[in-house]
Amino acid sequence: MASITNLASSLSSLSFSSQVSQRPNTISFPRANSVFALPAKSARRASLSITATVSAPPEEEEIVELKKYVKSRLPGGFAAQKIIGTGRRKCAIARVVLQEGTGKVIINYRDAKEYLQGNPLWLQYVKVPLVTLGYENSYDIFVKAHGGGLSGQAQAITLGVARALLKVSADHRSPLKKEGLLTRDARVVERKKAGLKKARKAPQFSKR
Repeated sequence: MASITNLASSLSSLSFSSQVSQRPNTISFPRANSVFALPAKSARRASLSITATVSAPPEEEEIVELKKYVKSRLPGGFAAQKIIGTGRRKCAIARVVLQEGTGKVIINYRDAKEYLQGNPLWLQYVKVPLVTLGYENSYDIFVKAHGGGLSGQAQAITLGVARALLKVSADHRSPLKKEGLLTRDARVVERKKAGLKKARKAPQFSKR
């Protein structure tokens, strides 16, 4: 009995701590502000939004401006104009409208020098009828051309301008006809024949 009382007295002398660690056997380090510190779960991720505006190239802007200019000069379109002429060459067709102006030439809503790639011969074709009559700085030329190449279109414009000048005055026929500007050039490339290399070129004969 004495041993039991001694044991009870010894247990009563001991004091226990009421604070119990919820995560035993763990080592905690103080947080440091480092580059590699991960963001907290509660922090919202920043969203990056990029907005880009694509501007039209300068060539398209020039075409739009020329379209507005042509529509302002030609109310009702090409068909509603009085001084108009149609020219053809090879597979090219050109509808030409003349208006009093300073000698501007606009082809398919583009400047003639740009459209004809600055070729001096093609640019000369366009203005030959006006130069023949001395009107190179008296009329503006508006053209709608399609088909064929640039050379064919330039020569088609020549015939179209000459025919349009006939509607200005019947007295223009004699000088234009004298220069051969009212004649439709009917020359085209001859078609290839079967059995030949080109229209007329035959394969080389071999005796052996």
